[in-house]
Amino acid sequence: MIRFRSAFLALFLLAAGLSTQAQQASPGSIPAPAGAADAAVRKKIGDYLRYLYAWGPEVKLTVAPLKETGVPGFLETTADLELGDQKESAKLFVSRDGKYLFRGDLTDMSQDPLADTRAKLKLDNTPVTGDPQASVTLVEFADFECPVCKQLHDVMRTVLPKYPQARLVFKDFPLSNIHPWARSAAIAARCAFQQDPKAFWIFYDRIYNDQQVISAENAWNKMTDYAGDAGLNTDTFKSCMASPEAAQAVDASFENGQKLDVASTPTVFVNGRRLVGADAAQLEQYIRYELEHHPGKVGSKKP
Repeated sequence: MIRFRSAFLALFLLAAGLSTQAQQASPGSIPAPAGAADAAVRKKIGDYLRYLYAWGPEVKLTVAPLKETGVPGFLETTADLELGDQKESAKLFVSRDGKYLFRGDLTDMSQDPLADTRAKLKLDNTPVTGDPQASVTLVEFADFECPVCKQLHDVMRTVLPKYPQARLVFKDFPLSNIHPWARSAAIAARCAFQQDPKAFWIFYDRIYNDQQVISAENAWNKMTDYAGDAGLNTDTFKSCMASPEAAQAVDASFENGQKLDVASTPTVFVNGRRLVGADAAQLEQYIRYELEHHPGKVGSKKP
């Protein structure tokens, strides 16, 4: 078996620096290669990668056409790998003269590096607790069956009361392939939210508190019990659980997480700054930084 991810993680820097020609070129003065020239550079990249990682013909490697980056001296491409049902993709950059290849991110330091992340976060029709005009917005992508998500839940209980300037937004990201009842819990909490937004947070607490006693076999009954305890109409709740609308909302939340490259739970965005895991000290560090450096930023406008 070939481990694509390990190989690509090693592909951070294949050669250091750029040639003088590449550094002095600008997108306007020398266009990206086209036709035969483009194909030649792509073949060179493909041959180099195959040699570097000893990939044989059983590995399908596709190098996408070169395109401009807007940065002098750099062109961009994507290498897509496929072996059976294994697939991996990596963004690569090549010097305009085709001599140097590296992997990484090009960053325009004149722009806010978190702006793109904030723009991708979809917060409409999502459970929210805290001041709507809070200057700090925490967006939590979580799985109700995830043990570390329970740890974060406990951290939030301790941290959030210290910061009334912060609000919490919950986004479903159930990892159904490893957590058999996570999706059912997400749908149930969504149904609670649809009946009464405040009831969602009752489910949020109850599910994490009871995480050890919930199973795939009893999840439905547990969720129905929680609905009754929260004062919800249980018939309406059961109908919602069986209908496609709540499931579609959970799926939309999951897809939003994928667009943000959420790969594990919990992942929290603090005004767009990513935190993975349940580190209370780091969470507070991010909150305090935002309060000290951007006290006037309104979370509802710039999550």
